Amino acid sequence: MSASRVSDAVDGPPAAECIDARIQSLSDWRGPLLAHLRQVILAADPAIVEEWKWNTPVWSCQGILCTGESYKKAVKLTFAHGAALPDPAHVFNASLDGKVRRAVDFAEGAVVDDDALTALVRAAVAFNRAGRIK
Repeated sequence: MSASRVSDAVDGPPAAECIDARIQSLSDWRGPLLAHLRQVILAADPAIVEEWKWNTPVWSCQGILCTGESYKKAVKLTFAHGAALPDPAHVFNASLDGKVRRAVDFAEGAVVDDDALTALVRAAVAFNRAGRIK
C-alpha cells in the first residue's frame, strides 16, 4: 500500500498494519469478508485513505467515509453520513432510522454487490468533497 493511501495521524503502528492484523485475527468467515470489503472501498477512489480509530478500520476522504466493525454474527460498514447518501440499490440494511449514519450488515454467507457498494462509497466521497459535512 502506498504512503498516500494511509493516514498515520495517531501514534502506533501504521493503519494498514492494524487493519491487516484485524483481518488476520478474524480466523473465520469474517476475515476474508472484511478483506474483500476493504478492497472494494479502496478501489472506489484513489484518494481514499485508511485510518485506525477507536480500535476499528476507518476509511476517509476529506472526512470519514465509513468504519468497518466486526461482530460475532456480522461485519458492519457504518457510513458516517449515510442518511444523506443516495442508495438506489438499497445496500443499507441497518441503522435505517438514524438521522445521520446508515450501516450495512454482512452476515455469514452474504453476497456483496461490489458495484452497488462502490457506488455508495463514491457517493460518500462526493458528499465529503462537496463540503456538506456538518
